[in-house]
Amino acid sequence: MGEELGVSDEVLWHQVVNGDGDAFGVLFDRHYDRVRRHALKVLRIPHLAEDVVAMVFYEAWRRRTNVRMVNDSILPWLLITTNNTLRNHVRQQRRYRHFLTQLPPPEDSADIAEGIAQADESQLQASALREAFAQLRPPERDVLTLCVVEGMGAKEAGAALGIADGTVKSRLHRAKSRLGSLYNQVMHEKEPDAQTTLGWRTS
Repeated sequence: MGEELGVSDEVLWHQVVNGDGDAFGVLFDRHYDRVRRHALKVLRIPHLAEDVVAMVFYEAWRRRTNVRMVNDSILPWLLITTNNTLRNHVRQQRRYRHFLTQLPPPEDSADIAEGIAQADESQLQASALREAFAQLRPPERDVLTLCVVEGMGAKEAGAALGIADGTVKSRLHRAKSRLGSLYNQVMHEKEPDAQTTLGWRTS
């Protein structure tokens, strides 16, 4: 196991495709923190982020013959799969919230409303940004994740997404603009005066 720590993802993945669980464990340990950190940025709840990580690596094992490597690394594929898993989670939560709206309000709803009104402004902004990010189309989320969150260049991101460098740049520009617009819209819905707090630029 110790000798495998310096081996590239691609070499290890060839072993994984042949059913090598130890090689898969090395890759899990290698990329666990990055995948969990990305999930936690969106969900903000540690145990939910852990659930997402488990599902992402389960998908990696289940679909191991179809995983795409980028510069000998499996990380871009894992991050895109994380986005897909997060999108499914958001859909489930939306259905759950819709179900809750059909229930009668609790007797202490006034106290709950008062607590929300006293929430810290930065939490409101972070919540709005996560909600805006969740409303983006999958290609927009993926290019922002790779280029902005993970700091990849256009060439590396393009290889992960299967598109040309120029397409990455144009898609990134549109994704940033759309995220800014969605953020302002969400902030306006949450609190009319809060939309100018961050001075988000969409150009």
